[in-house]
Amino acid sequence: MTYPIQVHSEIGQLKSVLVKRPGKELENLTPEYLPQLLFDDIPYLQKIQEEHDFFAKTLRDQGAEVLYLEKLAAEALHSKELKEEFAERILKESHAQVNGSFDRLKEYLLSFSTEEMIDKIMSGVRKNEIETSKKTHLYELMEDHYPFYLDPMPNLYFTRDPAASIGNGLSINRMRQPARQRESLFMEYIIKHHPRFAKHDIPVWCDRNYNFPIEGGDELVLSSEVVAIGVSERTSAKGIERLAKNLFKKQDKIKKVLAIEIPNCRAFMHLDTVFTMIDYDKFTIHPAIQGPEGKMNVYILEKGKDEDTLKITHRTDLCETLKEVLHQPELVLIPCGGGDEIISAREQWNDGSNTLAVSPGVVVTYDRNYVSNELLRQHGVKVLEVLSSELSRGRGGPRCMSMPLIREEI
Repeated sequence: MTYPIQVHSEIGQLKSVLVKRPGKELENLTPEYLPQLLFDDIPYLQKIQEEHDFFAKTLRDQGAEVLYLEKLAAEALHSKELKEEFAERILKESHAQVNGSFDRLKEYLLSFSTEEMIDKIMSGVRKNEIETSKKTHLYELMEDHYPFYLDPMPNLYFTRDPAASIGNGLSINRMRQPARQRESLFMEYIIKHHPRFAKHDIPVWCDRNYNFPIEGGDELVLSSEVVAIGVSERTSAKGIERLAKNLFKKQDKIKKVLAIEIPNCRAFMHLDTVFTMIDYDKFTIHPAIQGPEGKMNVYILEKGKDEDTLKITHRTDLCETLKEVLHQPELVLIPCGGGDEIISAREQWNDGSNTLAVSPGVVVTYDRNYVSNELLRQHGVKVLEVLSSELSRGRGGPRCMSMPLIREEI
């Protein structure tokens, strides 16, 4: 059987990818709770599923195997003991024990088939799902109280963030925001217990128990020797240091980690919302992340004198740094929206820079970003547009919605 994790670039032919079809978790969004669940609007479920199905078909049409998170998670819980253990873990991480409903919720979750239980955990558990006769606390009986026992996980269709394939291993990530911290538990169980992965003893470069966050949208595998990681709203410098040290300690292919500092704001929450690799010598970039004359902070992290130290070199020119570490005489940074202040801000907000390369020079983008898409075509890039009216409401694009598992080496 093919080794299940092989990602040595951002652009190698995509052979296997993990996605999550949007589900009923989106119908548990209400205006009052949008901010804490990290959404700006409420997608229309039927339409967003149609758009996501089109996205998945586009990947299949390019030769990729499309795997679904919800299906793999259910298949990983292949024994009664594992199913019960997972239910307990998710309830503890949801702080269900604080309000005295732990045993009642555990009983409720285990009453479902494994597939139904996974769907229920992802979509959230409302208080009105539990019979009134089983409620023993005053707050449970009050109609105006918070409506959920378990919060929904509407961000799950952005499979890029909870874990990231790097080389032949994974980072299973500590997410920054409480609304997303439970998400990486699914990948932890999949890697440990799913038959496709469990027998391979896949290395985990960093796990989800570290105190400092790192998220997959900030992790870009530029080549077999270079990884770029954004210092962003969601990923901390300490999280990057830990991952870099572990990479240098546990494997010998990756020699350099680029820490790229971007503005700390929601619009630029991850590096891949403002910067992606689309060909050997081409990148998309949102001009607003650069200062005067294109300057910005870039740090080259390399192995230090021992396992606990790093050699850190500060640079201020992203393009020159990329040319150096990728051994490319010339590079093109293609500006989102053509560099126009208004168009670039609008199209970046709708993920104009969040391209997914399915092979060198072939990318998947949202159809609504027509200015950026035309500019890519003018640079010789083949653009595969996907529907995006509802998908884009979650503030993530094609790269956000995909976690590559296998890419061909280039």
